[in-house]
Amino acid sequence: MTTLVWFRSDLRLADNPALAAAASRGPVIPVYVWAPEEEGSWPPGAASRWWLHHSLAALARALDRQGSQLVIRRGPADDALAQLVAETGADAVFWNRRYEPAAVAREAHLKRSLPGAQSFNGALLHEPWTVATGAGTPYQVFTPFWRTLRSIRPPQAPLPAPRLARPPCKPPSLRPHDLGLLPDVGWDGGLAACWKPGEAGAADALDAFAERSARYADDRDLPVRPSSRLSPHLHHGELSPRQVWHAVTRSAGAAAEPYLRQLAWREFAHHLLYHHPASAEHPLRPGFGRMPWRDDPTALAAWRQGRTGYALVDAGMRQLWQTGWMHNRARMVTASFLTKHLLIDWREGARWFWDTLVDADLANNTLGWQWVAGSGADAAPYHRIFSPERQAQRYDADGGYRNRWLGDSHRPPPIVDHAAARTRALAAYDAVRFAGSG
Repeated sequence: MTTLVWFRSDLRLADNPALAAAASRGPVIPVYVWAPEEEGSWPPGAASRWWLHHSLAALARALDRQGSQLVIRRGPADDALAQLVAETGADAVFWNRRYEPAAVAREAHLKRSLPGAQSFNGALLHEPWTVATGAGTPYQVFTPFWRTLRSIRPPQAPLPAPRLARPPCKPPSLRPHDLGLLPDVGWDGGLAACWKPGEAGAADALDAFAERSARYADDRDLPVRPSSRLSPHLHHGELSPRQVWHAVTRSAGAAAEPYLRQLAWREFAHHLLYHHPASAEHPLRPGFGRMPWRDDPTALAAWRQGRTGYALVDAGMRQLWQTGWMHNRARMVTASFLTKHLLIDWREGARWFWDTLVDADLANNTLGWQWVAGSGADAAPYHRIFSPERQAQRYDADGGYRNRWLGDSHRPPPIVDHAAARTRALAAYDAVRFAGSG
């Protein structure tokens, strides 16, 4: 019995339920299908494509070491998988589920069209439909969601990487390079200097974080301190959340709780997107559809380039551009600045992050931007407008983070006055609130 295992956002061998189940029944044909046109409005951005190239190459090498092969094909996925079933004689197709709207629709179709189609949970601690309020409805607020999640039995122990039998055949395959994922212009040097995509790099990153995870609560809000840096490995599935949960719990004991709560925010993001599939494009609170966002290309460009004149904002945006990643405190401050100081639509920021982040995850990106803008579930209060200077004084008191990313470069004058911007934002948000948004 031969099984096709369709890899997607689960580019690992260990704790891969679909792969483990397939290996237990016989030979496995691992396959990756490049079909960005099937991702709806959210095909992978430039930074994600860079990471994907290197992660696919790492996965291919790991499979080669077992005498197996990663078969890479172009989409559409249903055509590519059906063709491989015909070429290999496979009697089943296994995969790990995804929860983005386009992926949910595609998987439903494939379950009807492919032989022996079966899907597994390899991406979340608990799937979105298994965590509900007492009334059986989806959660809208994180704290009760977290309490319920914590009351459920702890995640099962991660699965080891299976031994794979030699496949009955080795179908023709593209190479990662053939997908054109790497940039034509070499802007990716900073990414290569900062990251090691692939399952081995993910394991190293997890080991390094586990050793300091007991200090996470003290370090998490200080951009100059190292954070977990696990988010791109989790997004691309080089790590599973179960692996992270157990490694951090073993290392930190009771001190693991603050980081486990961050893993739960990731779960909450997927919970929201699954139950509110339009939220990646539209405000979760409908009244925010009337928000008087400003069309200001000059200000938007200054924000993207880290030239707002507010050092903490600019440092965050330059860290993003150079490394494909930004500290979470800086993400909140930069997002607040765009939506509230500049009154620019949160979707503009979400699109920029989507293209430039190596951990660009649709659920997390949507939750974060709607939270800051005030239009989402469990959102920040509309009147909460970060002062970039006060945030810098509180979380980067010695200027280490700002100096790291701005150095001696010219620092322009502020493009907007904080007090005036705050007054303008409050007036705009009040207009929406009194119009009935809540």
